[in-house]
Amino acid sequence: MEEMVEDYPRTLAELESRFSREQACREYLFRLRWPEGFRCSRCDDAKAWPLRSGLWQGSRCGYQISVTAGTIFQDTRTPLTVWFRAMWWVTSQKNGVSALRLQRVLGLGSYQTAWAWLHKLRRAMVRPGRERLSGKVEVDETYLGGLEEGVRGRQTDSKALIVVAAQEAGQAIGRIRMRRIPDVSAQSLVPFVEESVEPGHVVHTDGWLGYAPLQSHGYVHKISFLRGNKQSPSELLPRVHWVVSLLKRWLLGTHQGAVSIEHLDYYLDEFTFRFNRHKSRSRGKLFFRLVQQAVAAEPTTYRSIIESARTDWSPNHNLQPCARNNSRFQPDNRFSMAKNEELHPRANSVYHLSTTVVLALAHSRRRSAG
Repeated sequence: MEEMVEDYPRTLAELESRFSREQACREYLFRLRWPEGFRCSRCDDAKAWPLRSGLWQGSRCGYQISVTAGTIFQDTRTPLTVWFRAMWWVTSQKNGVSALRLQRVLGLGSYQTAWAWLHKLRRAMVRPGRERLSGKVEVDETYLGGLEEGVRGRQTDSKALIVVAAQEAGQAIGRIRMRRIPDVSAQSLVPFVEESVEPGHVVHTDGWLGYAPLQSHGYVHKISFLRGNKQSPSELLPRVHWVVSLLKRWLLGTHQGAVSIEHLDYYLDEFTFRFNRHKSRSRGKLFFRLVQQAVAAEPTTYRSIIESARTDWSPNHNLQPCARNNSRFQPDNRFSMAKNEELHPRANSVYHLSTTVVLALAHSRRRSAG
């Protein structure tokens, strides 16, 4: 999508004033979808005229198209004014919003509608062609989920394995990336790094062998071995550990830990969207970015959301095709956050991130090579 002048409401009062009519919402979507003027999706002609029905008709081929066609708003029966309020509410809440809360605030008819809306919006939170991380980047993996009885080491029946990349910004954290992966092999870890980090920059990991090929893929690989090191993992890779602790706090606080594994990828997308913009002083700008990406996102339905989660989960969700591998992992259950989780199962040590919030870092390996 081409860049355009950033025009957005600064306050809720301004939002209500500007977008109280359906036509005003459609005009705003039109400017965001076609910032350089209308283009017919069939013949690429730039000439068209509006119809009373709200459609646009191309002058050359006569094809009629709605400004919402091919976007997440396609086929919606709810006024766009309500959608705009939903997007404002989602972006203006610092820690996000649950489906139940959104249903109550907007007066939606069912919880299912609110749930589906949030998932559609999450699909718009990843911008196509976004810039990769650069500079020095920490990368590590963790489990999301509680302690399990009857399983040992890396075995898990109800945990999700994710990999996280956190860009260094002095002593602080810059931008982040995260993804669910099926295992900690090089076939899963290296494509994530290739998609997330610019080649030629520093990737800081522990000594797990799954990261060994990074140097041959054009990265400066910095390794911090855990075995024999007096520093804890959270001290060696502090940024990525802090990101994971914030993620778990967010899942517990906003969503009460009730996130199904098959939909986890899109919750990770939302967390990434929020974290990478948490320093923004304007909530209105976040609203602008979400609407801008919503008109570029593919349409989806409640049924397709459910069916795709059950049958077609990709271990490299939202990665470019060139970085994908052929493995598949299809869990179909729910995970919960328990009070204690193991950090480094091979060492049987437990690390408490907070005494007031149920948090933990559960690493997914066995560090014989560490």
